[in-house]
Amino acid sequence: MNHDMANDRSSPLAPFRNSTFRAVWTASLASNFGGLIQTVGAAWMMTSIATSSDMVALVQASTSLPIMLFSLASGAIADSFDRRRIMLAAQTFLLIVSALLTLFAYLGFITPWLLLTFTFLIGCGTALNNPSWQASVGDMVPRADMPAAVALNSMGFNATRSVGPAIGGVIVAAAGAAAAFAVNTLSYVPLIFVLFRWKPKLPESTLPRETLGAAMTAGIRYVAMSPDIGKVLLRSFSFGLTASAILALLPLIARDLVHGGPLTYGVMLGAFGVGAVGGALSSSRIRRVLSGETMVRVAFLGFAFCAGIAALSSSAWLSSIGLLIGGACWVLALSHFNVTVQMSTPRWVVGRALSIYQTATFGGIALGSWLWGLTAETYGADVALIAAAVAMLGGAAIGLVISLPPHPELNLDPLNRWTEPHLSLDLKPRSGPISISIEYVIKEDDVPAFMEAMAERRRVRRRDGARNWTLVRDLGDPQLWTESYQTPTWLEYIRHNKRATHADAIVGERLRALHSGTEPPRVRRMIERPPTRAVAIVTPKGPIDLH
Repeated sequence: MNHDMANDRSSPLAPFRNSTFRAVWTASLASNFGGLIQTVGAAWMMTSIATSSDMVALVQASTSLPIMLFSLASGAIADSFDRRRIMLAAQTFLLIVSALLTLFAYLGFITPWLLLTFTFLIGCGTALNNPSWQASVGDMVPRADMPAAVALNSMGFNATRSVGPAIGGVIVAAAGAAAAFAVNTLSYVPLIFVLFRWKPKLPESTLPRETLGAAMTAGIRYVAMSPDIGKVLLRSFSFGLTASAILALLPLIARDLVHGGPLTYGVMLGAFGVGAVGGALSSSRIRRVLSGETMVRVAFLGFAFCAGIAALSSSAWLSSIGLLIGGACWVLALSHFNVTVQMSTPRWVVGRALSIYQTATFGGIALGSWLWGLTAETYGADVALIAAAVAMLGGAAIGLVISLPPHPELNLDPLNRWTEPHLSLDLKPRSGPISISIEYVIKEDDVPAFMEAMAERRRVRRRDGARNWTLVRDLGDPQLWTESYQTPTWLEYIRHNKRATHADAIVGERLRALHSGTEPPRVRRMIERPPTRAVAIVTPKGPIDLH
């Protein structure tokens, strides 16, 4: 019986057992379908109202740029507020913008820069929605199902990509871009309805909400102090920078290199989507055979092959075969980056970590779209694609120097062992700065192991908000070591300890095992006070009201 349950759990379809995930995933299909039809309409409209290639490429750049600019703030919002409400607000905003775009296109008021303004606003709504949506996956399914859920999301999007663009091409060819924009407007309704009905049961925080600036700073600090996530950011940026050439220049490939129309463009974009679905379906099997680093290198090489075919081919069918490979490589790389970030991040900061990952990826896509568009304008789309293929080979070579970490198997659930100590001083949540010192007794033979554990302890402390971390050794008693750090307020000290995970506890257990004193390591909690400042002392004191 347990064996059957394990097999069920490892199934790539296991997240569908959750009714909420199933409903949101299904509604997202309709939304993604409309979004892809809108993409075809916007890209092809730009080819008809603009005269330069770089304006065509800017359609994708204008959608990606807001994700780069605003994702961190959106991630902080996702970690601080009700994610369902955030997604509802984002989807409603997108519906309104899309309706206005439809109206302006129908009335014939669209100019190149006005079209870019609308696509930029759509990108802003997407930037607000994405961190909450991706972080909400962990609220819907168990952690063990997370990789499968991320792969299913990729598969869902790319399933619509396999047919949506072709249908979008038909709509644009038959009824014009305004009709494509209208379909996109209607596609938001099912997802808004599902989100409105979803009532998640989430644990209530016992701490007051961080300010937006403090939350953003905490997210940046966490990622900066997590080397494995930093490697993912570098590789995802380089992938977005180079691979963006295909999608950014695809309208020009369809129009200039294979001499087709909007239907050809839709079919080619659909081929990319079909390849992406194949990549999503095979990703679990490929992960069992290849390491993450090898898989990402293969994705870079496959995309270089795709760009080379697109540059040299004058046949829409041959180019579409290359796009099949490109689509598969696109999903394999990006889904691996996404899963690695989610599995390396605890729930309290996952929205911000994902937003920083999106900033890196979409920043690369936005910059790459602009660069390859300028290159195509100056030298032609074929030359731009050859240059992008060479750059992709360089992206694969980066892995020889900075390789991706193995798939993380960390327990990042909250530890929930720490309890607020009784205090004699009448502290308020904002009282501070707070200085903490922890004394250890370490035998001389254990010093190397102690120093190794303390190096990891320093990283974890600073990652979770500690300041001015130091480790000192007593000159009179060399076995006595003191770890010390500060937090700006008592509230931040509580928040720092509440952020501890089961994976972090391993370091603490190593340190306690090395401690040779007869009593546990002694902890001193002190508040800094200048000598001219009066300090009230109340004994005894009740619990602190954090609200």
